[in-house]
Amino acid sequence: MSDTERVRAHVFVSGTVQGVFYRASTRDAAEEHGVDGWVKNLDDGRVEAVFEGPEAAVEEMVDWCHTGSRAASVEGVEVRYQEPEGLDGFEIHR
Repeated sequence: MSDTERVRAHVFVSGTVQGVFYRASTRDAAEEHGVDGWVKNLDDGRVEAVFEGPEAAVEEMVDWCHTGSRAASVEGVEVRYQEPEGLDGFEIHR
């Protein structure tokens, strides 16, 4: 896979990841890395996110998820790779 080929990572993050600015920090980090996608809280306490972009940038975001925001305490990160859907921009879903 070339570094310019777009990839998509669908990520589920568990731990203390809600109410600790995890979504806002994810959006900021994604914008810094030039990654498109979205992030949202799930009813079970996890955070779900999708990242699309160049492989290296998406992998940096997946790595970032293991730490997350300063107040977060990440216990686990589950990643599924999928075909990119051509997302544009990065959004926080409510």
